[in-house]
Amino acid sequence: MLGAQWVAQRSDPVLARAAQDLIAKITAAVPDQLRPFIAEPTVSTPPPQSSPADMLNIAQVREWIRVGRKLRIRYRDERGRASERTIWPLLIGYADAVRLLVAWCELRQEFRHFRADRIVDATFLDEPHDVRRRTLMARWKQHMKQSRGIDLPE
Repeated sequence: MLGAQWVAQRSDPVLARAAQDLIAKITAAVPDQLRPFIAEPTVSTPPPQSSPADMLNIAQVREWIRVGRKLRIRYRDERGRASERTIWPLLIGYADAVRLLVAWCELRQEFRHFRADRIVDATFLDEPHDVRRRTLMARWKQHMKQSRGIDLPE
């Protein structure tokens, strides 16, 4: 429930609606004696912090991840420097104030993490990247372990 509440408050409209539907289904399905735990929970998520607006259609990015297609983005880093890149989107990460797009970057020839609010323009290319998502995910996890010492679960 806690995770569904968090998603309902912080994600894009499509995921937020799915989380709200999930909460309603759980509420309807639990036995009567458990309903107070949902109606009057003892834990909750804090209200979301104000976050910068994304210029990116996150729902379409999720679709491009599923079908294995490339994106061309214009990106501004933390210093305001602009770059244009073709990326292979892999994963969307949700933090309190920002969304991160994990992707293979053709320009840098490595995995990069792009803040969605710093992507100023995106073109959804009808060009596959020809690497299965499972393989790309395994490579990213290995990258995270080697470069940052983070051992992600399989």
